[in-house]
Amino acid sequence: MYLLRFNFRVLFLHHNRKLIIALQCYLTTQTVKTLPKKRKRVDLSATSVERNFITPVKAMSDFLLKPSDLESLPKTKRRSPYENEPPITVYWRKDVEAKALELWGSKENLTKELLKRDIERKKYQQDIFTVKRRLRDFRRELGRSANVEEAGEGLMGRSGKVVITAIAINATNCLFKLFAWVYTGSHSMFSECIHSLADTINQVILAYGIHKSVQIADSYHPYGYGNMKYVSSLISGVGIFCVGTGLSFYHGISGLIASQPIDDFFWAYFILAGSLVSEGATCLVALNSVRKGARNSNMSIRDYITRGQDPSVNVVLLEDFAAVVGVLVAGTCMGISSWTHSPIPDALGSLFIGCILGSVASFIIYTNVAALVGRSIPQENLDKINAELETDIMIRAIHDVKGIDMGNFLVRYKAELDFDGRELTRMYLDKQELSVLLEEIKKFENIDQLEEFMLKHGEAIVDMMGGEIDRIEMKLRKSHPEIRHCDLEIL
Repeated sequence: MYLLRFNFRVLFLHHNRKLIIALQCYLTTQTVKTLPKKRKRVDLSATSVERNFITPVKAMSDFLLKPSDLESLPKTKRRSPYENEPPITVYWRKDVEAKALELWGSKENLTKELLKRDIERKKYQQDIFTVKRRLRDFRRELGRSANVEEAGEGLMGRSGKVVITAIAINATNCLFKLFAWVYTGSHSMFSECIHSLADTINQVILAYGIHKSVQIADSYHPYGYGNMKYVSSLISGVGIFCVGTGLSFYHGISGLIASQPIDDFFWAYFILAGSLVSEGATCLVALNSVRKGARNSNMSIRDYITRGQDPSVNVVLLEDFAAVVGVLVAGTCMGISSWTHSPIPDALGSLFIGCILGSVASFIIYTNVAALVGRSIPQENLDKINAELETDIMIRAIHDVKGIDMGNFLVRYKAELDFDGRELTRMYLDKQELSVLLEEIKKFENIDQLEEFMLKHGEAIVDMMGGEIDRIEMKLRKSHPEIRHCDLEIL
């Protein structure tokens, strides 16, 4: 009896142990199913390019792959960075690098081949440059322009015609004033001769700047050569200041220190009168051009000149205005010298003309430097752009707004946007089938599926934000065509 009871206890304990072990295994299995795997956190300090996307063009240029090599790689569709363009096909960078190493064997071989092709490319570019230069010379021999210029642009445009007219008139005046100075020895006439010579040289520089400004953009200057007008105008201002002002002061001071008897100024007066008429006519031509430009830009003549909207015409206008005033000063001082038989007024006239040239040169330098460095557009124009931007439903507020006048009637606009995340998400949901999303959410069994869901739709919302920025930039450019560059950043 005792032995039977003992055996029963042993069987009972053995059976219960199996049940306990089975229960523990079951509970362990359920716990494993409910516990999520360890999530990968974002490490902002880590640097990696493996997840970067590469376009087919970049893959072929940077890794020397062929289109046939890319066919076997996984493809991904991404939003195009260009406005009104369809999605583009891109590849994972890690896949492209692996394919390149498979074809070239090592990074060293790839680097050597890239260097070799870069040398060949530069040689090819040099050959192209040589051919273009020879074509330019050939076209010049045929009397044709080297660059394709649109109607109303370049030397045949409004500004170019004003400058060419000024060159012809000032060169003629310079020769006549030179003969008058040699004949009379007048210090004021010498200053006027130097003045006309400086104007002629500077306007030749302006003509080159106008000609260069319409040159087609290339790889080294992707935005073109529009600012060459300001560069040439700045050089003209420096030339007037150094040559015109410097020589006029030097000759005037020399006349005061070493006074010499004056000669007869009879023929000099006729030359000054002719110069007054011709330079006055050039000044009127430049003034009419400025009036037309100011009217087209809805600006006053004063603002049009002070902001240097058309630098070449402004320089011609200011130079010829100074020339007209200088002729009057020279004639007056020479007349006083003839009346008093003293060379002092004539020498002082040279100093007065130097002061006029210095003032004009300083103004030209100031306006062109301001245009090249970049200055703010008028506040009323900036307010109009800001008001239109703030009315967009996607924007809550704008901050750090800058509107820079780049010259040539072009503007760069920059602002930081406080985007409305709720409206952006609502727009995204408008393009989704909410019932399908709800059914997808109901099937979630763990947080890993939730994370994958959020990552997929979060990336799509970010892409939509980029599309919205493109839409807003396009709307601003349509309403304000003067905006060449529009930089909108998200806070």
